[in-house]
Amino acid sequence: MEKKNVLMITADQWPGLFLGCGGRKDIMTPTLDYLAENGIRFENCYSECPVCIPARRTLMTGMSPKSHGDRVYSDRMEMPHAPTLAQVFQENGYQTMAVGKLHVYPQRNRIGFEDVILMEEGRYELGCVDDYQIWLGENGYPGQEFLHGMGNNTYYTRPWHLDEKSHPTNWVTREMMRQIKRKDPTRPFFFYCSYQFPHPPLVPLPAFLEMYREEEIEGPAGEDWLDDSFIFKALCSESEKYSPKERLRARRAFFAQCTHIDYEIRLLIGTLRECGLLEDTILLFTCDHGEMLFRHNIVGKRCFYEESAKVPLILSGRPVEQYRGMKEKKLAQLGDIMPTLLEMCGLPIPDTVEGISLISEKEHPYLYGEIGEDEKAARMIRWKNYKLIYYPCGNKFQLFDLERDPDESHDYINEKEYETIGEQMKAYLKNNLYGGDMEWLKEGELQGFQPVAHPPKADFGLYNQRGYHWPPPSGCSDLEMNG
Repeated sequence: MEKKNVLMITADQWPGLFLGCGGRKDIMTPTLDYLAENGIRFENCYSECPVCIPARRTLMTGMSPKSHGDRVYSDRMEMPHAPTLAQVFQENGYQTMAVGKLHVYPQRNRIGFEDVILMEEGRYELGCVDDYQIWLGENGYPGQEFLHGMGNNTYYTRPWHLDEKSHPTNWVTREMMRQIKRKDPTRPFFFYCSYQFPHPPLVPLPAFLEMYREEEIEGPAGEDWLDDSFIFKALCSESEKYSPKERLRARRAFFAQCTHIDYEIRLLIGTLRECGLLEDTILLFTCDHGEMLFRHNIVGKRCFYEESAKVPLILSGRPVEQYRGMKEKKLAQLGDIMPTLLEMCGLPIPDTVEGISLISEKEHPYLYGEIGEDEKAARMIRWKNYKLIYYPCGNKFQLFDLERDPDESHDYINEKEYETIGEQMKAYLKNNLYGGDMEWLKEGELQGFQPVAHPPKADFGLYNQRGYHWPPPSGCSDLEMNG
């Protein structure tokens, strides 16, 4: 049997809800909508740990945060000693190539790919000048990628400051098209195209920004559960500095960056078609985690509300035609992508993989999610139509009925009719705790811990603001540049 090719495409920080095919009328994603219409879209796929590095470790190994070792954001933690998705493909005769963001340590670790054309968002402090930065220098823009002045963890915005070909999204697409054209004709391929956007900085190309009007973008729905508890104050603290005008502009720019990627995917598909490779290629689109974008007055990720934890997952292409038009509601997670692709290609699934193949009859009884170990730590159980979120700081529980209230506008944790459901989900939660989390239990019951008052701290680094990168900045080893 002819082996199938695989093109896996990922974005960074794209909520699973932000798709036209998912019911959003205010975002333009025609390419992904078409792929979903002619493939299978998993409507309930979640990031087990919704922050960049842990999520990508899970994606590339099929392992849970507990097994691969990171539920925080450990940018100097090496990959676990386990087969990676690329390694299994490579060991079974596939040509393997990655273009874009890997977010692993060391940065030039190939993690099983034969080669990586790297774009790592200017993280000099980790010891690497990436290939995008080299390209900028060779083409007259040395160190200028961040001269737009926008931050990688802030929501101020302005249009991209250089020409179109130098935009990271265009560069990644162009490099991936070049690799497709250079395919080894004697082997099938597993190619990975990894975009850094729509993750901030919010610097869309003017052409895509002009597609949107602020008044046409839906505002975030309300909720009746935000109170003055410590955890909600902590989660909302980063968004408080943005005015209503700045929030509108941020949503517009974010949507523009999504549409930009959607349009670039058309070029990847066109290149596959013109090279005679499209008919035998599985297309997969997903993301590491989502983005709150001022929903519940929160920005960023690192929480388990739908905008942050639910991610898009679309399988399409001629080899997936038997699933054409399917909208799969069963629970899925990033750790399922590795075994799903391996099964579709008839390759062995390593024993270290904890996910399930989503094209098999297997189903998750429930999903467990975890993020953080500090005062903002959160844990999640996703079961049937329900979601339980637990914040150990303050011993705060929330229970959402996603069929009845998909916007998570109302918390049912104290309602009598949900008492049995809540107790069952708390039992699942307790069964998954380990390590320092066990200290939250007293005599078998969750007690959490009480917050400690901290005076507000000024961040004079402006949340990891980058600067002029030519020559490469000195002193980077002393910096922390997250996200």
